[in-house]
Amino acid sequence: MSEKPRVCGGTSQTKPANDEVQTLIDSLKVAAQEKTGKVYSLFQAKEYQTQVVAGTNYFVKVDVGDGNFVHLRVYKDLQQSVSLHTAIHHDNETELVYF
Repeated sequence: MSEKPRVCGGTSQTKPANDEVQTLIDSLKVAAQEKTGKVYSLFQAKEYQTQVVAGTNYFVKVDVGDGNFVHLRVYKDLQQSVSLHTAIHHDNETELVYF
């Protein structure tokens, strides 16, 4: 797989989720459930991308169980406040992209 060229203002390469990303989305599980109208027993970050803006946008693919996934767009501002921007249901085959 060839790496996509880095574009100023663009998203990073997709990376496997780490503890920092899991902690970030754990803090937004209730907000994601409210936004989607679903309850998740599993909420496991699988992969993510970042975009540096006036803060950081995180695009995170989250396993919510039974072969279902939710893609989250999370904003972390310069003061480290975190908010959920978007939550969209997808299947495992859907590639994580900017949204």
